[in-house]
Amino acid sequence: MDSAGQGVAARTPAVEGLTEAEEEELRAELTKVEEEIVTLRQVLAAKERHCGELKRRLGLSTLGELKQNLSRSWHDVQVSSAYVKTSEKLGEWNEKVTQSDLYKKTQETLSQAGQKTSAALSTVGSAISRKLGDMRNSATFKSFEDRVGTIKSKVVGDRENGSDNLPSSAGSGDKPLSDPAPF
Repeated sequence: MDSAGQGVAARTPAVEGLTEAEEEELRAELTKVEEEIVTLRQVLAAKERHCGELKRRLGLSTLGELKQNLSRSWHDVQVSSAYVKTSEKLGEWNEKVTQSDLYKKTQETLSQAGQKTSAALSTVGSAISRKLGDMRNSATFKSFEDRVGTIKSKVVGDRENGSDNLPSSAGSGDKPLSDPAPF
């Protein structure tokens, strides 16, 4: 296709009833409107940048704005007639359910079950506490506690006396750290 053929193919046929002059006038107006749209987009982008800079300087965050928008939207929902009607209807249903005999019996049963469970857990806790106390007072535990204390004093004792050196068993004449007797 030659260049003259491409120009003709690119043009759409004139709408019936429009003269060539009217079509040219409409095309010129369309071009002008499209250029205005581009200019308005550029101005809007500049205004948005300026707005962002002002918000940054004022310490306003996007998260704060989002929270404020959500709060405003939630308020709008709460005052909407659909929300108010639904809320009233749910309130009526709640009243009917909580006043029913079945609900009251279920509530009473669950309350009793909770009280019994609480008492059982309290008893178990007391028994465990008592057993731990008995174990702590036993001779075996006392022996274990004494050995741990002895080891601790050997490890930490020198540090408390101003020396950061751990006791050594090699050639110092001190008693070795490890005791051959098992715990």
